[in-house]
Amino acid sequence: MGREFVEIFDKWVDSYDASVSGQDPEYRDVFEKYDEILSAVTKKSFGTVVEFGTGTGNLTAKLVEAGHSVIGIEPNEAMRTVTAKRFPDLVLVDGDLLVFEKPQKVDTFVSSYVFHHLKDHDKEKALSTYANLLPVGGKIVFADTIFTSEVAKQAQISKERARGFNNVADDLEREYYTTIPILTQAFEKAGFDVHFEQMNDFVWLMDATKK
Repeated sequence: MGREFVEIFDKWVDSYDASVSGQDPEYRDVFEKYDEILSAVTKKSFGTVVEFGTGTGNLTAKLVEAGHSVIGIEPNEAMRTVTAKRFPDLVLVDGDLLVFEKPQKVDTFVSSYVFHHLKDHDKEKALSTYANLLPVGGKIVFADTIFTSEVAKQAQISKERARGFNNVADDLEREYYTTIPILTQAFEKAGFDVHFEQMNDFVWLMDATKK
């Protein structure tokens, strides 16, 4: 999403929904208020919505229920299969945050727990791409783990190690979790006004509007 971590989801596809529902103690804090987070993304979206990383279709379900026209983009074949079974009429295609078939019309780009798969310079590239596709007033609404600072990130990693949650700590060190100052600069550079709202100890809602 980038594609670097796609194979991880081959192993996670059968247990992902258990993880997000809090059944895995190690990831419980990461997915705290999961349903509320997805609802917040949905409420801030409008019109034709492109969703990156549909996964098993949990955010997709809320978007469809809200009456949005949804185009799903998912790089993992196993995850696409799950979502396609849930929503046989959904437009669902292979693609990622950077490489995807450009829609004829889009009002909102959304994702949940996805944007950290891109390095910071690729995040900038992605935001520039979205800006070129969105009309003035179009939106990006992403929910993901981000931190107020690098110091805060390192403190969270230390906390996870101390309580034996090494899988979470490994994730935080391996993937490209960034900070609010870096993202603010990237969104503004791409021509967006952006607001951040903390949803749990890990996840923030990014609500950006094209100027």
